Amino acid sequence: MPPPMQTSTQTLPVQPLFDQGPRPTLPVAGHAGRFPVRRIYCVGRNYAAHAREMGGDPEREPPFFFQKPADAVVADGADVPYPPRTSDLQHEVELVVALGRGGRNVPVDQAGALVFAQAVGIDLTRRDLQAAARKAGKPWDTAKAFDHSAPVGLLHPTGSAGPLTRGTIRLAVNDELRQEADLADMTWSVTEVIAELSTLFELAPGDLIFTGTPSGVGPLFPGDRIDAGIAGLGTLVTRIGPPIR
Repeated sequence: MPPPMQTSTQTLPVQPLFDQGPRPTLPVAGHAGRFPVRRIYCVGRNYAAHAREMGGDPEREPPFFFQKPADAVVADGADVPYPPRTSDLQHEVELVVALGRGGRNVPVDQAGALVFAQAVGIDLTRRDLQAAARKAGKPWDTAKAFDHSAPVGLLHPTGSAGPLTRGTIRLAVNDELRQEADLADMTWSVTEVIAELSTLFELAPGDLIFTGTPSGVGPLFPGDRIDAGIAGLGTLVTRIGPPIR
């Protein structure tokens, strides 16, 4: 009798052809070890004022999801080169949650238990490419998922109270306040976001979720200093470097 055929679902030892380099990681307050990043999920239009700012209707359009590659992460304090193929790079400050547990179809009342830590993040966006993609009905990948597009601050382990539900979120450029709101203004809470996302993807430890930005998004230029903060999570500082050639 011939041996059984091997299927594509079987795990076989494979010798990589290329060295892909180290997995992206982020520092964690109070821990010597670092958080390994698996995937980056982002929520669109999760603050009503920002939905209106972008021409949407928060009463009829629930938040939707898109992704960035894991290696788009930029650790707190590192410079971000001005990306190519854009003349309208913009900032979006966001609460980022880091998952220490995963699951599928997670109930809202259990979703908070998946959160290991929280941080300040900035969803950098090539707004001109996003506008062109929206007009043509095309995906946003080139606008959102480019290199160095996800600065994230120091991760702070979540306490017994669970993920944040309120507190000031703000962003300044060259000491000029651009964005300021309260986390309580989010249309969908962190636990609701996690529960909804888990109906679309199986979540896992190492996932980061950017939970949406308030209004006040605006342009960035080489040399700009960005200070972004969330009450209880400190401040994320980064600078926009020279354009990538």
